[in-house]
Amino acid sequence: MSMVTLGSTGICVNKNGFGALPVQRVTKEDAVYLLRKAYDGGIRFFDTARAYSDSEEKLGAAFEGMREKVFISTKTMAKDVEGFWKDLETSLSLLKTDYIDIYQFHNPSFCPKPGDGTGLYEAMLEAKAQGKIRHIGITNHRMSVAEEIIESGLYETLQFPFCYLATDREKALVQGCKEKNIGFIAMKALSGGLITNSAAAYAFEDQYDNVLPIWGVQREKELDEFLSYIACPPAMTDEIKAIIEKDQKELSGNFCRGCGYCMPCPAGVEINTCARMSLLLRRSPSANQLTERGQAMMKKIEGCLHCGACMKKCPYGLNTPKLLEENYEDYKNVLAGKTLV
Repeated sequence: MSMVTLGSTGICVNKNGFGALPVQRVTKEDAVYLLRKAYDGGIRFFDTARAYSDSEEKLGAAFEGMREKVFISTKTMAKDVEGFWKDLETSLSLLKTDYIDIYQFHNPSFCPKPGDGTGLYEAMLEAKAQGKIRHIGITNHRMSVAEEIIESGLYETLQFPFCYLATDREKALVQGCKEKNIGFIAMKALSGGLITNSAAAYAFEDQYDNVLPIWGVQREKELDEFLSYIACPPAMTDEIKAIIEKDQKELSGNFCRGCGYCMPCPAGVEINTCARMSLLLRRSPSANQLTERGQAMMKKIEGCLHCGACMKKCPYGLNTPKLLEENYEDYKNVLAGKTLV
């Protein structure tokens, strides 16, 4: 079993965190079943957020009466102190607990610090003093903000996208966290579904002894894969290296990670799916994307306002309108049989 300690928090768990964003898409009964099966199988770290609709409520239902047996992290997107306390009290209520193990600022556009005028970091300190949170964390998708977070030394954990498509600069974040004893929580370890070999994804993450990957789980089949890795962690074999090298070549350059921070679109375009449709057509069963619903979704690209709002919000600096146009043209060619996938 591969274990990881999250920096100065002292939280020590196996290298399989449960990302609870996807459970908002299943029924409460199914979500509770998945969460409890995850616990029974050995998973102890569960990550959710106030922004994930009813995900917190489902965690609360799953772990009521056994709170001390799991570690729970959740997040606030509050922009002011009033919103911070409202989010925190709501999360505590829905999670059916009186404390949160790691409370995180959810992808802020800056690094909250004491004295910055927002009062947000001071609120974190007060919540910790009251015992309502045990550790202060932060998530981000912006490289410059993440680097500032590490340099500040103010946070006990950093949650950031990290998979085997990572650049050297992203790998440097992991090393920076290790040097400063900051826990590193890896989200998007499957790159929003573009990485389809979970064993290869796990083997990559397992090379970093200070990284805890959280796997987004929606289906029991997905959960079973990760549970199997607790007893038998995949090793970095030559075969897995070849898989990783192939994907790194195919997925290099500008591509949409599906993070969704460009949403909502004023024209109603589901950007975080449409802007990576070409990859989805080739890396998952294409029939799933060519349904009537899929066609209607892609057709909305025709109504793009070219307002630039998505580009301003993209943490990766992508030319999103251009990506949408390219993906739509490719989609129409696949649909018409002009391009085979």
